[in-house]
Amino acid sequence: MASFKSTKIPIYPKLGEKVTPDTLYWKNYKAPVQIKEFGAVTSIDFSSLAPHNYAVTASTRIHIYGPFSTEPVKTFTRFKDTAYSGKFRSDGQLLVAGCEDSMVRLFDVSGKVALRVFKGHTKGVHVTDFTSDCYHILTGSDDYTCRLWDIPNSTELTSYKEHTDYIRCGITSKLNRDIFITGSYDHTLRVFDARVEKSVMTMDHSQPVESVLLYPSEGLLVSAGGRYVKVWDLLKGGQPLVSLKNHHKTVTCLSLSSNGQRLLSASLDRHVKIYNTTNYKVVHNFDYAASILSLALAPDDESIVVGMTNGVLSIKHRKSPEEKREMAGKQRMQPVYRIFVKGRNYVPKKDDFLVSKPVKSHLAKYDKQLKKFNISKALDTQLRQISCTILIPEITVAVMKELDRRGTLKNALAGRDEQNLSQLLNFLIGNVVDPRFTPVLVTATEMILDIYQAVVGQSSVVDRQLVRLQELVEREVDYQQDLLEVLGMLDTLFAASLPRKEVFILGLGKHCPRSPTLSH
Repeated sequence: MASFKSTKIPIYPKLGEKVTPDTLYWKNYKAPVQIKEFGAVTSIDFSSLAPHNYAVTASTRIHIYGPFSTEPVKTFTRFKDTAYSGKFRSDGQLLVAGCEDSMVRLFDVSGKVALRVFKGHTKGVHVTDFTSDCYHILTGSDDYTCRLWDIPNSTELTSYKEHTDYIRCGITSKLNRDIFITGSYDHTLRVFDARVEKSVMTMDHSQPVESVLLYPSEGLLVSAGGRYVKVWDLLKGGQPLVSLKNHHKTVTCLSLSSNGQRLLSASLDRHVKIYNTTNYKVVHNFDYAASILSLALAPDDESIVVGMTNGVLSIKHRKSPEEKREMAGKQRMQPVYRIFVKGRNYVPKKDDFLVSKPVKSHLAKYDKQLKKFNISKALDTQLRQISCTILIPEITVAVMKELDRRGTLKNALAGRDEQNLSQLLNFLIGNVVDPRFTPVLVTATEMILDIYQAVVGQSSVVDRQLVRLQELVEREVDYQQDLLEVLGMLDTLFAASLPRKEVFILGLGKHCPRSPTLSH
């Protein structure tokens, strides 16, 4: 008796991930180290001086971590309410932070007590930064004002109240001590010059602005708000250059790689997108476990630090050359293929006695039903495995193809109740327009319509699915017709672009032009 042949599952080509230099560069990080903070991490800032410690602002504390430490090397807790925007000065000696109690505190990194406390705002201060000369501080508050403070004298230098909503982001120029930019929930970005009483430039982001970033040349400004990341040309009066919409939720923070050629944006949708600053296309993507509020890159991109709403701080360190060599050595030490097939091609000698072991074949559930000629159960067995039906539709299609080859597909599709028929229609709706499965599923669809046309109108669930299936097929037919029209246009263009040839005709004694299509 011949053994039962299991159903052959065709292997379709898969499109693998395209490996690019960016993929190799941004995947060259170790597994993340996670640290639990006391609250949502709203700000991360790296010191520009070695060893490049970074300040993490969360709840009523600011922790300073070393580049590879998992415990804070310094903690500032002199806040009566939620702290915001802990920023290092360019020399790494001072740190400034705002607070929900409307005060701005200046700390010596080597001390504990605040050196200066600046009072003047009436609501929470979410924005702080040092000017390029290191002697002034920029602050932005929920009282709609942004102010400049003098550090040596602890006095307010100037105040601007041009925004009409909360100021939640701002940045100072590193090339000019008098220039700074603020972003507000009133959808505007404003460029200020401390030597002038009013803002010198205004841009409309069209969404509440959450973050701003200046390129090193300071000719381009990047803003984030809503789902949009926008790039502005400051040298052309704030002209918009690019508008990017690659996130599904609000973009909360921006960062720039060490060479300035990659822009990073993080969002509440738990993703970090990396853009090429030449064409602003996404070149890589990081996924995280929770919504992201803050993001920072260490100098030379040695670390990526991300703060999330659940209070978790995630740190990814770049692999060192020694670790790369070690990983390569481990991969070389793994058993090679020839060890697993050792002895498989051994040829017995003349006097050897061969003892063969019967090989037991393990059949899949649908094959067991096919072996018993239970054709309906074979199809139902596969359709009930929802995960396989969604992730690996090739198996379900292969079962249908085998039933069609046996001439029993129509019998397997008949005699179904509302639930089983709905399950089958769901599978067809999800896969009928897939070009890999269309030849088989179109046949199955025609059979279903023939079998159940008499009961149309008796079930609202089935009726809705049939309407969806009809709309899907009609849309696909329209697409195919449009593609055929485009193909015809391209054929005409290609034919017209080919050179015309002349053919000498006997009897006439002259050359006649011949079209390119006749020259073959």
